Amino acid sequence: MEDTTWQFYLNSEDAWEGMLADCVKAEKSIDFEQFILVNDEIGKRFFDVFIEKVKQGVKVRLICDSAGSYGFYNSSFSKKLIKEGLEIKFFNHISPWRIKNFTSWFFRDHKKIMIIDGKIGYTGGVGIDNSMKGWRDTQVKISGPVVDEMQYVFNQMWEIIEQGKFLRFKFPPYLSGKSRFFTVSPHFRQRIYYRKFINKIKTADKFIFLTTPYFVPNQRFFIHLRRAAIRGVDVRIIVPENSDHPLVDTASRSYFGLTLKAGVKIYLYKDRMMHAKTAVIDDSWSSVGSVNLDNLSLLLNYEANLVSEDVLFIAQLKEHFINDFLASRELTFEEWQKRSWLEKVMELITWPFHSLL
Repeated sequence: MEDTTWQFYLNSEDAWEGMLADCVKAEKSIDFEQFILVNDEIGKRFFDVFIEKVKQGVKVRLICDSAGSYGFYNSSFSKKLIKEGLEIKFFNHISPWRIKNFTSWFFRDHKKIMIIDGKIGYTGGVGIDNSMKGWRDTQVKISGPVVDEMQYVFNQMWEIIEQGKFLRFKFPPYLSGKSRFFTVSPHFRQRIYYRKFINKIKTADKFIFLTTPYFVPNQRFFIHLRRAAIRGVDVRIIVPENSDHPLVDTASRSYFGLTLKAGVKIYLYKDRMMHAKTAVIDDSWSSVGSVNLDNLSLLLNYEANLVSEDVLFIAQLKEHFINDFLASRELTFEEWQKRSWLEKVMELITWPFHSLL
């Protein structure tokens, strides 16, 4: 069986350059699934490459979420690209007259996948938006059998959009190996990655290292994370000191008291936006992909993460955590108790809305 190889990118700019370079070399196909795709400076570079590759006979398919890529979805530019020969599908259409349909703002396609010639795959947290320039993120380029699973997941979403309804995912034909590509779907029985993640937390006995831009977990996840810390597992979470969503920051902070009291260590990443979605547990399990530790990602969105049990992959991802710990400041329970009454009130107000964030 072909060996699995990988390369990490630790910021948006490096990931964009790697993805563009491989797109330029595409010979047969480019399949691109993205939550945020903006026709700005970096977006234009991708679109220019896509148009050129179509002229060369390469099949280019784009899946974009209608909410995350609303500017692109609601523009004439997407129609122009279709005339150029690109195949484009938008997931879960939104429009002004659907505003009253509350559920139309949920069940988003938050996956971030690129597959080139069916041989090279990219996934992680990186969107295509120039405002993300300078962000600390984690994207991984991977080759090997797991790319077939990524291709299967992309094709499934393409079929779901064509059918025009929220179909259940069919389970991909998982191959033998140390890496897998697991999905999350709003369907109760389709939250594959979520359940595997919970099970790993429940059985952890050494450490759990997590990075997330937004920490608004559902009750089950939160309970098991606290239980792990209480039984002596070294649980550490890196979150941005200030993210791009102040409201979500306030909701995240409403969890900090209970989290710190249980013995979970919280690190606030300084200087720039932390957007990585990664996990390493007990030097035996690791994950990188699109899943944030919030209710939307864990329960209500279409998501996907690469999971690896390869010791070298895990060691590299763990090294990233150690470097990020050093670039962060640890928040202590004593410091947290000293926050202002206004902050406490604002945090309390967010509690009824946690399931929507």
